[in-house]
Amino acid sequence: MKILMASHYFASHNGGIEIVAEELFHALTDKDQKVVWMASDSTPAPEPVERSSTVSLPVFNFVEKMKGLPFPIPTAGALRTIIREVGDAEVLILHDCLYLSNILAYLSARWRGIPTIIIQHIGTVPYKNYLLNLTFRLANRIVTRPMLTRAAQVVFISETTRMFFGQLRYRSSPQIIFNGVNTDIYRTLEGTETKSRLRREYQLPEDRTVILFVGRFVEKKGISVMKRMAALRPEWTWVFAGWGPLDPVRWNAANVRVFSDLRGASMAALYRCCDLLALPSSGEGFPLVMQEALASGIPVVCGEETLGADPAMGAFVKGVPVYLEDDDRTAREFLSAIEDTLASGAGLNDISNKRRAFAVSRYSWRRAAEQYLEIISRLTIQIES
Repeated sequence: MKILMASHYFASHNGGIEIVAEELFHALTDKDQKVVWMASDSTPAPEPVERSSTVSLPVFNFVEKMKGLPFPIPTAGALRTIIREVGDAEVLILHDCLYLSNILAYLSARWRGIPTIIIQHIGTVPYKNYLLNLTFRLANRIVTRPMLTRAAQVVFISETTRMFFGQLRYRSSPQIIFNGVNTDIYRTLEGTETKSRLRREYQLPEDRTVILFVGRFVEKKGISVMKRMAALRPEWTWVFAGWGPLDPVRWNAANVRVFSDLRGASMAALYRCCDLLALPSSGEGFPLVMQEALASGIPVVCGEETLGADPAMGAFVKGVPVYLEDDDRTAREFLSAIEDTLASGAGLNDISNKRRAFAVSRYSWRRAAEQYLEIISRLTIQIES
């Protein structure tokens, strides 16, 4: 069986959705499936794996470069490639709806009668700009909702996203499949490894509180709130791992460190040497960085809405209100929650091990792949019958 999977970017773009797509690409391949991963050529595609391969779509990516919004625009050549790849596929998997290449793939699959599985990562993204908010709402109404109601199967990656689209009528009952996390890489300290030694490797202070942020440096991730917190707590070190137009390097703050090229093992080690992950973002589905932090054993303070992605996390994650029009209030409430979390002994080994055990038991790529294969098998049987 040939499974065609489409996302806006490849994982080398370092965004959450595309990293999830890469993990699923490998997980399905490990289950002896032939997967073709199709995404824009803005960043390099991964190497082929066994029977699985990738297809790069030529696009214009000026929207992201100018505005920080991930919105590649396919060329005419990309359209021809999309039509060809969809025609060769037996099942189409789309990661989110509001990307032009995904919309084109969906329309081509619908015309050919090829079953489509839509993995919906996010509901809405609240921006401070009124026009952006209006555009996103209209796009959800005109594009996302019709696509979801007509897809052969819809999968939500969080309770938050499911609830946002809860009033729709679907062809089949939507499912929730949590993303997995690589618990071989993202882990707690082991053996002779110490937080102090890791901090020396990253040139971080050994005797100060170190707060970590992981994600793109864009408005929805709460970068302005992070900037305010760093200013209010100059005695702490604030570590940012990611990239984007709102680069913390430009703050010229002595207590801020930025890492823009970490992935895999080097990223995992950074989690282990920090005291806490802070994520004052809004409009999230289920940020993969939260699962990575839990698997690494470190505490998490995030927005209340984000915590709703999986209510079971409530025992290990602290949720704080995010006030979109009041960065100062959000920053102060986040700082209070961070201080309370650190004072509670959240970094102790037994609590860290409980966080990791929770992540290992609940977020598995192997189990996620099995659930997707069950859906694919059901859809292909329906077609054959």
